[in-house]
This record gives sequence, structure tokens and C-alpha cells, in this order.
Amino acid sequence: MLGHRFVQYDPNAQGKTRFEQMLDLLMQLLTYTNGDITEALQWMNELDKKYQLTDDEYGMGDFIDDLKQNGYIKEDQQSGAIEITGKSEQTIRKRSLEEIFGKLKKTKQGNHNTFKPGQGDEMNPESRPFQFGDMLEQIDFTESIRNAQINHGVESFNMQEDDLQIRENDFRAQTSTVLMIDISHSMILYGEDRITPAKKVAMALSELITTKYPKDTLDIVVFGNDAWPVEIKDLPYLQVGPYHTNTVAGLELAMDLLRRRRNPNKQIFMITDGKPTCLKIGKRYYKNSFGLDRRITTRCLNLAAQCKKLKIPITTFMIASDPYLQRFVTEFTETNNGKAFFANLDKLGAFIFKDFESGKRKTVY
Repeated sequence: MLGHRFVQYDPNAQGKTRFEQMLDLLMQLLTYTNGDITEALQWMNELDKKYQLTDDEYGMGDFIDDLKQNGYIKEDQQSGAIEITGKSEQTIRKRSLEEIFGKLKKTKQGNHNTFKPGQGDEMNPESRPFQFGDMLEQIDFTESIRNAQINHGVESFNMQEDDLQIRENDFRAQTSTVLMIDISHSMILYGEDRITPAKKVAMALSELITTKYPKDTLDIVVFGNDAWPVEIKDLPYLQVGPYHTNTVAGLELAMDLLRRRRNPNKQIFMITDGKPTCLKIGKRYYKNSFGLDRRITTRCLNLAAQCKKLKIPITTFMIASDPYLQRFVTEFTETNNGKAFFANLDKLGAFIFKDFESGKRKTVY
């Protein structure tokens, strides 16, 4: 009988070409370099020197040529500068989705389905008799013809209103989400990169919604001294600035964006690592980085209460362990009747995706 045979591990035998392996690494590096392909390729060269990513048959020059031929990068004919394309931006989002969502355990939650029949997307296996007001496209003709043959015989075809059967669709809940990302300077302080995990989560969430839930909407808001929306395609290039944390501006913009959405289900996800430290009063910025300023926190709590009245739950993902900050987030959450997670960076994606998926089972009226 033939037993087990052990051979040397060959990564190239696992289904990925050398180009695909190096592309995976490049996509990771582009997230850290904020989409700067030149810096990412310089890192690739350094890694190649240390870990021999290439060999005599396939070098870095070949890899760059393949990136151009496959549409991942393009070169400006006049300046010679290299930049990534839309294909690379989408690939980064897909890799982020695979990295974060692939780690989650499979569950039956998060399919958007409700138990209420109506004009929706999923065909219901059950049928019912025709009622006045039902639409023509809802008629199950197979069952209706069968009823007509049973009720009136097969020799002369005759179909009446009582023979008609209606096949309903299950309504799938639609949700409008605003993802708020703190880009204040503290997101890179103390030797810890907090903005890159936040960007990965945003890219993965956007890819999930656009591919699996295309009728949902996702708006992404970044906030520092001010707040402004960013496009999904801009996420790889997102970076922190010399900003304070104007949480009020972020919440006001998020509420304004959701006000324009017609979906009944609305929510805000907020990723932040620090306390609110800034307000804009007229044209002047009111700032205080020393502890919690009551003038600023009161405005935050008032907005949390307003969101509660509008039935907009706020889920806060706090990347900080300071007890006094956690107490403020707890008060903020209770005011809104929302949720809060004090998440580690490596668990941030799992927290957000589980909460997003489980929330799709609920309908807010």
C-alpha cells in the first residue's frame, strides 16, 4: 500500500503565478503608501534584495512590464510618472474584502431578507389566490393554467379569475450607511498606524456593498478640523493630516447625507481613536486638546440625541483604551441608543462586518 510522501514545499505550485504572488504584495504596500506606486515599488525592490522575491527568469523589470500590460499601472507620456489605474483601486478593495471578510465565520445572518412579502427581489416559493390590485407580472402562469385545467377540464381551455395564482417576492431591506473615519493627527501618533486598518475596513465595506448589496448606499466621510465626503475610488489615497478631531462636523455631514436618502433604514459607523477636540464656530476653530471640553462634548451629545429622534443609530468603533474616553463614548452611545465597540486594530474589521451584516436583518420604521 502506498503511504504518505513528503516533498519540498513549492509556493508556485499552489495555483498562483510569480506575477500574482508579487501583485498580492504590491496591493498591500499600496495601502500603506496611500496609493503612491513609486514608493511601493521602491519597497518591493528592498524586499526583493532581502527575501529574493524574483530570480534570474523573472525580475522586477518583468513585473513592472506585466503591471503595465495588465492595466494595473499607467505611465504619463510627457512626464514619465507612473500611477495606478482604476483596476488597481478596485483590486485593492477586493483584497481588503478577502482579507477581512474571509476571516469571519460563516453564518446565516446578513442576507437582508425580511419575513414580509411584497414587491421585492427574492422569489417566494409560496403562492396565493389572485386579489384585486395584484400586478400582471406577479401571476404564476404554470399554477394558474393547472388550476384552469382542474376546474374546467382539458378539452376546452378556459381561465377565470378564480384560477389565477400569485407568486410573491420577498422584500429585501435596503440600508443607507455613512462610514465616518477620523483622520486627525492622533491616528498615527505613539508609533501606531491606525489609519491603514481604518482604510482597509472602508475599502472592504464599500466592495461588499457594491457587489453583494447594490441597492444599498454607502457614503464615506472623513473628519479632522472639518468634515468632507470622499469617493470610494479615493480610499487608497486617504491619509491623515495635522488636524484636531471635529466629531461634530462629521456627524452633521453624515446626518445631511442620510437626510437625502429615501431608504427607511439608516445608520452611521464611526471609527475614531481620540476625543472630540474641535468645533467650528462661524469662521473660527474652537480647539481644546486637554481633556474633554464640555462645550464640545455637549454638542456631540446633542447630535447623538437628534440622530435617535431620526431613528439613525450610531455605532462607534473606538480605537483607544483611555478610561475617561471610554466613559464619554458610553454616554454618547446611551444618548443615541446605539452601540459601541472598543476594538483592537486587528479586530476592527471583524467587529464592523459582523455588526453590519447582523443589522441587515432588522427593519427600522
